[in-house]
Amino acid sequence: MELAHTDTATARVITVEENRIDAAIAISFKDQMRELTEGSPDRIVLDMTQVDFIDSSGLGAIVAVMKQACPDKSFELANLSPTVEKVFKLTRMDTVFTIHASVEAALGNGLADAD
Repeated sequence: MELAHTDTATARVITVEENRIDAAIAISFKDQMRELTEGSPDRIVLDMTQVDFIDSSGLGAIVAVMKQACPDKSFELANLSPTVEKVFKLTRMDTVFTIHASVEAALGNGLADAD
């Protein structure tokens, strides 16, 4: 499970560098996300550009991360592929999460690095 992160002036953007979030990596995903969200800014944006498949375990892992981060932090999603977006809509998780078309749209003004 590979995750990368960038801190901006207003958020921590965590990028999933895998094409799947499924049962095989759900636990590793949750563990790494817990580490990356601790001490992060109040806003977390999960960039899912590379993810083209998610199963129920992956969806559960994302929900668990959101619950762990909230209520102290905002946890948002960006760049869902049509297949992944369909899973969120079918499960009505699109009503639970704030979903953005892109990281840039989530941040409003691009990726200005914070020092």
